[in-house]
Amino acid sequence: MAFSIPGVSLSAQLPPLPPLPPSPSVSPSQTPEIGGATGAGADFGSSLADAMDKLGSLQQNSDALATKVATGELKNPHEYLMAAQEASISTQTAVAVRNKALEAFNEIMRMPL
Repeated sequence: MAFSIPGVSLSAQLPPLPPLPPSPSVSPSQTPEIGGATGAGADFGSSLADAMDKLGSLQQNSDALATKVATGELKNPHEYLMAAQEASISTQTAVAVRNKALEAFNEIMRMPL
């Protein structure tokens, strides 16, 4: 593929795209029931604690890969970039959920009795 800009001409081949990671499959036992808790009887508190544990492990994985990239142990820095982005999005989601919960609590506290 050739790119041309008036006065500048470059001819370079684009690198091949990396293979896509396999998409996770969800079994029926992993989907929550509508209108209630999951089949295993998990409550909201334990679900929230599990989500926070997963967020912590994502952050630790991202930190470990950052160290490996800095020391040159990791040959593919894209792994670190993907892990860091996943940890960032998870953190943003957790903050958004916390903010919505805090807004709901404040709204409930403002209700007249």
